[in-house]
Amino acid sequence: MPHTLDPQLKQALAERIRYYNELGIYDFYQRAGALETASDPIPEVQPEQREEMSPRTKAASAAVAQKPAVQEQAVQKNGSFTTNPEAAITDPVQALRLIRENLGDCTRCRLHQQGRKQIVFGVGNPQAELMFIGEAPGADEDQQGEPFVGRAGQLLNNMIKAMGIRREDVYIANIIKCRPPGNRTPERDECDTCSPFLMRQIAAIHPKAIVALGAVAAKTLLAINAPMSEFRGRWFDFRGTKLAVTYHPAFLLRDPRQKKETWKDLQMVMKELGMPLPAKGVE
Repeated sequence: MPHTLDPQLKQALAERIRYYNELGIYDFYQRAGALETASDPIPEVQPEQREEMSPRTKAASAAVAQKPAVQEQAVQKNGSFTTNPEAAITDPVQALRLIRENLGDCTRCRLHQQGRKQIVFGVGNPQAELMFIGEAPGADEDQQGEPFVGRAGQLLNNMIKAMGIRREDVYIANIIKCRPPGNRTPERDECDTCSPFLMRQIAAIHPKAIVALGAVAAKTLLAINAPMSEFRGRWFDFRGTKLAVTYHPAFLLRDPRQKKETWKDLQMVMKELGMPLPAKGVE
């Protein structure tokens, strides 16, 4: 039986959609009446963000926040719904396996025709408390099928080690799972097409904290177009999970001076997770 929205809620959601359209986001998913973008489940809007919204957009945000959270469902073109196959599974290992099987030998965007060798799904502890999310695979990752294994990956390993933990203790993934040609920045439609699988990975792992590595990861996850200076040094709420933003390791290779700033971001994460704070920083 079709679900009829309350007129006031419908108007509020329409305003919310218009708000995302103005950001250039047009593809949506639906969670029991609350619309989501294909690349961004609607995050909790922080007070400082809400101040920048129009009164009607504020009402839309409040209306979305009041809807109960249930299993995510994808909106098909014909208006029907399909529940993700892993939604009822509590074992993250099995859930991730189902997501990978559902992804298959993906041909959903142009990248499968532009030289990618293989899909880079994700790696690490399926029960990790901490998850790192980067931008896209590079040449080494495309060759080995594992995220962050090149020079940037070695630096990420050093960052993780500086926190007093191992690479095997965390989970690592990217916004998109195929290498863009020439390691270019992923296009918006590529992020929109691929990131729903990342959202499902996050839901399966359910980490206590997420670290977005770089501006592309931060903007895609949070649907906020802002410079790194406005992302760093604060917590965002992402589906009930704490999300912090720091520099991408590839950027740190180009500008090592920012390693000290990155260490401050990682210390903020460690404090949130109740981890001891080593005196030594990122090398």
